[in-house]
Amino acid sequence: MNNLLYIAWQPSEVIFQLGPLPIRWYGMCWLVGLALGYFMMQWLFKRHKFPPSQFDPLFLYVFFGVLLGARLGHCLFYEPEEFLTSWKGIMTIFIPIREMADGSWKYVGYQGLASHGGVAGLLIALFLYIRKTKMNTWVVLDFFGIVSGITACFIRLGNLMNSEIIGKVTDVPWAFIFYNVDDKPRHPGQLYEAIAYLIIFLFIYFIYRKYPKKVGTGLYFGLCLTLIFTFRFFIEYTKEIQEAFEAGLPIDMGQILSIPLIALGVWSILRSRGKEGKLP
Repeated sequence: MNNLLYIAWQPSEVIFQLGPLPIRWYGMCWLVGLALGYFMMQWLFKRHKFPPSQFDPLFLYVFFGVLLGARLGHCLFYEPEEFLTSWKGIMTIFIPIREMADGSWKYVGYQGLASHGGVAGLLIALFLYIRKTKMNTWVVLDFFGIVSGITACFIRLGNLMNSEIIGKVTDVPWAFIFYNVDDKPRHPGQLYEAIAYLIIFLFIYFIYRKYPKKVGTGLYFGLCLTLIFTFRFFIEYTKEIQEAFEAGLPIDMGQILSIPLIALGVWSILRSRGKEGKLP
């Protein structure tokens, strides 16, 4: 096998040091994705004439909901034996440090975040936000359906920079060799997803600009869930399993968790038929 035919991938995980604190590509991609989603959401609230007082608390709900949900999702679904079998493991769920082999503790950042957990955390956070602000539930969900694709794109770029969630060994000419993992050419599954989510974002945004009165019907929320998690279901066939226990499953954990979200998305699309949203 001639490795010169493939894309060598071994970027540093750290962009720069801020004193003793390493600023990592993974965290920066999450930050950029959330920031783009935030500013686009702000634009949607203004465009549909919602007062700033209804938008202002949204960021904190979303930030903590997504972060806590993604972290808990990873720990519960992918590494329960690591995080749930000792007090040290439970402590490191939310504190970004890890005990090293020599007994010392090291800051490692949040290196395990699961997208399905992030979605669950987001939905819980939105429920709390809607209860506080009295916003229309389907308007808020549709706004998130419009913007979420761009955030998901940058999260997967973070996974690419971290050389994680790698693909299966392949001989396709665009294969990446993730030298931080091994020296085998593999599908760049993270890049596949990042490109797909960008396309999905542009597609939903195009439909929104053509049919803005469908905001509040559940159409855009449904399209987002259905398209993203249907693609996620099938792209899993190009990925290596993330944990050993998945080898004994008929489909992997990512596919199992995608099925209820696809079903919710299809139901949301169907309920939107023939409806117009109730906007100010």
